[in-house]
Amino acid sequence: MDNARIDQILEKYNGEASSLIQVLLEVQSENRWLPGQALERISEGLQVPLARIQHIATFYKAFSLVPKGRHEIHICMGTACHVRGAQNVLDKVQELTGINPGETDLDLKFSLETVNCLGCCALGPVMEIDGQIHGKITPSETADALQKYE
Repeated sequence: MDNARIDQILEKYNGEASSLIQVLLEVQSENRWLPGQALERISEGLQVPLARIQHIATFYKAFSLVPKGRHEIHICMGTACHVRGAQNVLDKVQELTGINPGETDLDLKFSLETVNCLGCCALGPVMEIDGQIHGKITPSETADALQKYE
């Protein structure tokens, strides 16, 4: 992400330090992660210490300081999904993508995360890809679901 685009985002929020989280969200939305150079530019633009920005970026799970894949996979590991076989779904996704939770594949195609709940317990086990819910999914159905995101 270039500095000119970061500056546009900063201008949108009038360079107010109170808009830090919104600025970070917008930068990440466009870039899929928060590069160090972007954090430095935000620090300068908002006059917020870089250490404070890094603290916030590491505190909230919504932010990533490493590149994310074009498609984000979330596997629900909450109680309802767990008892219905979520671990088997996770194992199959790991096998198919070659990545573990918290990782991104080398092609930056997929990022994989486990979550405690996606809020649709009756559909368990649940896999979410880019916000699309795949409910009552079986390990054998995961390959078909992932192929839609080529």
